Amino acid sequence: MPIRIVLADDHPIVLEGLAQLFAAEPGFDVVARVTNGDEALASVRKHRPDVLILDLRMPGKDGMEVLREMRRAALPTRIVVLTAMDSSDLLEAIRLGVQGVVLKDMATQLLVRAVREVHAGGKWIEKGIATRALDTLLDREGAAEGFGDTLTPREIEVARLTAKGHPNKIVAETLSITEGTVKLHLHHVYEKLHLDGRMALVRYLQGRGLL
Repeated sequence: MPIRIVLADDHPIVLEGLAQLFAAEPGFDVVARVTNGDEALASVRKHRPDVLILDLRMPGKDGMEVLREMRRAALPTRIVVLTAMDSSDLLEAIRLGVQGVVLKDMATQLLVRAVREVHAGGKWIEKGIATRALDTLLDREGAAEGFGDTLTPREIEVARLTAKGHPNKIVAETLSITEGTVKLHLHHVYEKLHLDGRMALVRYLQGRGLL
């Protein structure tokens, strides 16, 4: 049986290149090509592919929201993230269940190998990506020590998700709490840090390397 794949990327040239790559490889069947997160979720639900190859940065519902919804719905499709980024979002993506991470500037054959490995039940995260992700995490935790003296761990989680632009509903779903609790935590965050709203929170976290 071929490995059934859905491709999700908002750049038509990249999408076409990926389709040609897997068409030329034995043992693959691209069942859908989509350009945004809503289409990605619809295709996964409709086709039940073995593997979703997902770009994290797409218009509308982005890749991170796709990952959260797939996790909430317990969809069995395995996921390989193909991204031009090398950022802290990858840490969250891995926490959300991504089994493979490949950067777009890597050789295309690495993507083919990654998909085969992930489909077989393994994981594929390039050593360089893992090292940089760990460095990012350690840097953030170091900077957060003083931050953590002021806020509770839950307030820190709410502050970071909010500063990334997520609405209260998404923050609540991600942390398995109510929207009312999110609002209460934000009130305490703003009060403790002497901030007047979300934009001030973004600037505060960016200035300390926490976002």
